[in-house]
Amino acid sequence: MSYINADDVLPPELLREVQRFVQGSLVYIPRSGTGRLGWGARSGAREELDRRNDAIRSAKSNGSSVDQLADDYGLSTDAIRKILYGRADRL
Repeated sequence: MSYINADDVLPPELLREVQRFVQGSLVYIPRSGTGRLGWGARSGAREELDRRNDAIRSAKSNGSSVDQLADDYGLSTDAIRKILYGRADRL
């Protein structure tokens, strides 16, 4: 998240009103309720994990063992089991 100077983006009357409550501090303004991004949506981490989990499920259906998958992906056998037998949409 980048820093934006309120003087550059807010109308003067709104800036004066905000300054009544906060001066010289950083203020976080969250997205509106409907515009909130899920974890990893902006960075692409969620998609990357989804692709990895799909590959794990595919390898399991092609005969790989849980132990082999754990070694191949650097995960614990418990983590592999959660991916395989947990909720398919999100963990």
